[in-house]
Amino acid sequence: MILTVTLNTALDVTYRVPRLLAHASHRVTEVTERPGGKGLNVARVLAAIGHEVTATGFAGGPTGHLVRELLASASPGVRDELVPCAGTTRRTLAVVDEASGDTTQFNEPGPLITAAEWSVFLSRYEALLTGGARAVALCGSLPPGVPVGAYATLVRAARAAGVPVLLDTSGEALRRGVAARPDVIKPNAAELAELTGSRDPLPATRDARRRGAHAVVTSLGPAGLLAATALGTWRAAPPRTLTGNPTGAGDSAVAGLLSALTEGLAWPDRLTRAVALSAATVTSPTAGAFDPHTYEEVRGSVKVTEGA
Repeated sequence: MILTVTLNTALDVTYRVPRLLAHASHRVTEVTERPGGKGLNVARVLAAIGHEVTATGFAGGPTGHLVRELLASASPGVRDELVPCAGTTRRTLAVVDEASGDTTQFNEPGPLITAAEWSVFLSRYEALLTGGARAVALCGSLPPGVPVGAYATLVRAARAAGVPVLLDTSGEALRRGVAARPDVIKPNAAELAELTGSRDPLPATRDARRRGAHAVVTSLGPAGLLAATALGTWRAAPPRTLTGNPTGAGDSAVAGLLSALTEGLAWPDRLTRAVALSAATVTSPTAGAFDPHTYEEVRGSVKVTEGA
């Protein structure tokens, strides 16, 4: 079983409009709703590619209730171990401009998590780690009330249980989490620059390893992934630039990395799967899903270069 953690879950709402214009009214041509937050996106992709997956984190209020309903009905293969909270789960709104293919994103803040709710979550998390987890993904922002060092605590718990852990967050939560020595971190270029102070991805990726991460995989947007590990450095790029909705593309990359890790694949194969899933997510019409045809097409054409 692969465990995903989404402390700041969301209801992802996607609107499609013919053209997005400032200061104008818009007729929405299509609306979709699905469970969201980075870890739930990761869980959905993992289940879609055949892995047993359990999702934990927080869910509360009417929005949280809808997230759990949709998780049960529209996310087959994802086991729900979300912890109830008194606050209301946030919503995120993605507006897709059909004329340009661009997406505009609006993210609400999360619910206030109490100390008692955090304590309940920690007990649930530790039980899941020792209950058969083969790997864990810690993903996304921290809701209000959760300690800023929360991910460092969760990384240490995973390492104590002997479970490989991937961390995908940003800011101070990432800075503190890296110091706890996760097996993998997956920042994007901007998050990596904030962590290290360098805007050159290659030395910044290596610097992030020196700060504690055993391996660093950096998202370079349409250019693919850059990985620095104890075994070497690689760049992996899709065969062509793909346009569409990038929401969830990084989460699909996490699913690719984590699934390949549990299968014992070598780093070039992990990166190939991650790039192909990420690219296939961009071409999907719905945030947090991937297009199987694009996945198969790209997977056979990913260019992986060693010693980048």
